[in-house]
Amino acid sequence: MSNNNASVVITVDGPSGAGKGTVCAILAEALGWHLLDSGALYRITGLAADRKGLALDDETAVADVAAGLDVRFEPTSQGVRVILEGDDVTTTIRTEEVGSLASQVAALPKVREALLQRQRDFRQAPGLVADGRDMGTVVFTDAEIKIFLTASAEERGQRRYKQLTEKGINASLPALIEDIRVRDERDSNRAVAPLRPATDATVIDSTSMTIEDVREEILTLVRQAGLI
Repeated sequence: MSNNNASVVITVDGPSGAGKGTVCAILAEALGWHLLDSGALYRITGLAADRKGLALDDETAVADVAAGLDVRFEPTSQGVRVILEGDDVTTTIRTEEVGSLASQVAALPKVREALLQRQRDFRQAPGLVADGRDMGTVVFTDAEIKIFLTASAEERGQRRYKQLTEKGINASLPALIEDIRVRDERDSNRAVAPLRPATDATVIDSTSMTIEDVREEILTLVRQAGLI
């Protein structure tokens, strides 16, 4: 393993609800490294293109926006703050409207290609923590440490149910668990970048672990690899 901190990457892949976002924010803050929330990039691209008044079916123009995204992810105690061209868009990108923009731009092959390179551009000194679904299998295949973070569908459903009810949103726990199972099946069997651990990834099942437990397990791997 390379000990060149200018290019060190920790990838954390896994299904929705496994705790990737929280763990990655905590890790990046603890290490003082850069952070990449790859799952937000299509939403950010859609928002950036819309703000520039572009037609979202103008593939070349939208791909240019994706390639040059002025975005950074800042870890905070509350999670990840997303800054687009100096503007805090953390809440904005989670709206239904931006979700619709994201689905339109995600269908464009040139945009997907541009974002692949844009993701790799986040690899800067002193290091990067990359959160996603194909970080270790597609984007950073040579990452020094690869984590696949998972948890049972029941546990992930419970976590989602708790999040929703705390926001005053009515939810059905059985329906949430079933939705997670269906999504897992779909993501694991899709043709492009299926959701699966890299062959050299360490699989961590967080079902009965706290976020702190997961953080310490990953930091132990980082220390053992001589990266800090």
